[in-house]
Amino acid sequence: MSETNTRIVTIKMRDEDNVAIIANAGGLPEGTRLDDGTVLGEDVPQGHKVALGDIAMGEAILRYGAAIGHAVQDIPRGNWVAESLVAMPPPPDLDDLPAPNGAAPNGEPLEGHTFEGYRNADGTVGTRNILGITTSVQCVAGVIDHVVKRIRDELLPLYPNVDDVVALTHTYGCGVAINAPAAIVPIRTLQNLVHNPNFGGEVMVIGLGCEKLRPEMLMPKGAECGTMLSLQDKAFTGFGGMVAGILETAEGHLQRLNERTRETCPASDLVVGMQCGGSDAFSGITANPAVGFATDLIVRAGGSVMFSEVTEVRDAIHLLTPRAADQTVARALMREMAWYDDYLESGGADRSSNTTPGNKKGGLSNIVEKALGSIAKSGTSSIVDVLSPGERVRRKGLTFAATPASDFVCGTLQLASGINLQVFTTGRGTPYGLAVAPVIKVATNSVLAKRWYDLMDVDAGTIAVGEATIEDVGWELFHLILDVASGKRQVAADRLGLHNALTLFNPAPVT
Repeated sequence: MSETNTRIVTIKMRDEDNVAIIANAGGLPEGTRLDDGTVLGEDVPQGHKVALGDIAMGEAILRYGAAIGHAVQDIPRGNWVAESLVAMPPPPDLDDLPAPNGAAPNGEPLEGHTFEGYRNADGTVGTRNILGITTSVQCVAGVIDHVVKRIRDELLPLYPNVDDVVALTHTYGCGVAINAPAAIVPIRTLQNLVHNPNFGGEVMVIGLGCEKLRPEMLMPKGAECGTMLSLQDKAFTGFGGMVAGILETAEGHLQRLNERTRETCPASDLVVGMQCGGSDAFSGITANPAVGFATDLIVRAGGSVMFSEVTEVRDAIHLLTPRAADQTVARALMREMAWYDDYLESGGADRSSNTTPGNKKGGLSNIVEKALGSIAKSGTSSIVDVLSPGERVRRKGLTFAATPASDFVCGTLQLASGINLQVFTTGRGTPYGLAVAPVIKVATNSVLAKRWYDLMDVDAGTIAVGEATIEDVGWELFHLILDVASGKRQVAADRLGLHNALTLFNPAPVT
């Protein structure tokens, strides 16, 4: 980096790359000379790519040591490699992917790290102590929203050890083909949401009475504390009777939840979901690699981590199959990629639809570049398992949980898979949050971190300008995860009460 009136900061990910990212806030103007002697032939915005040499039409544009596309015209050295100049390459062939290399997870076991959590009868551990009320059909959502407000206002103050009451409302349950093959996705998701460790095994299912998806289909087998109510039950007279019945039932759950206390639990009881949204070109440079470092720490401590977002993995799948624990896991990765390819094609779309205007404004040319940065959240550990959408986590270690890339759908599916905490990286910014589990939000750049100072929890932008290393921020994040899981630190979204509604992934027909 050179020093003039302004410290010039560019980032080149690999020696073989023929582009670099402009890291300076506000970008750099035409005529700026970079450290390698490249002179900018035009203004280049922050986060966007500059050609480090002449790139001929049809030549590969290399970032992360991989081709993110091909030049649609000659791009002179020093010019802005804008999104419009990059033709997207085809995705990796699923029939010709590298086999698992048999590598063991990196690093020695990490011992002695603990958090204060709520241990459940099934062996899982919650990071929060919440009463969850799920619904079997959207028809009852208005009643449940009313009841949740009443519980918060009238009952929760009486039970100080209960963190919250959360309505698991959705748009499913009737007017849908519940026997169609793809219906297993939303149904399995609803069934597994009630198992989330932050609910402590207390289950309330509220139905209407005439829906296709019966409340008993959502009740966990052997749930001793589970209760089911239907609003059409003759025992309820009028709206007031419905509300009174639900409040009475809820109070029993609150009494039991209030008896729970935090206890010291090993870090191996963590189940952390890694997600990104509103990504920019810094995502794969700062926040996602730091999250990946924290992922490896959690795995070394014996914990569970899941990463997701199929379309943001698809173009980097060839980098993941070698990390599969065995051929069975590698085949499962390919299965989920193929399923989603077919799903998109049936809807007349493809993976290119993923990249948003905000992603492109933040410097990401296409889904290939986005995917290469996205998988950095997975760290370097072996992938021990693959979950279809809505399945519960089965193994300790690193799991790929197949989900759409939509923030809200991915969050809902990761909750169903059993996360007790989530880490979310963003470069463009989002007030995203989950009511069921705390969400630690990591800013990829310091401009966002400073502008949204009360919405972000960690500033990973310090990595881009050399003020911190990936390891520094990774350790910071690991310790923050333990503190948030213990209830010692409150994330910004919880402090501000910003929680997004659950959103089911429903690829099945609507009747």
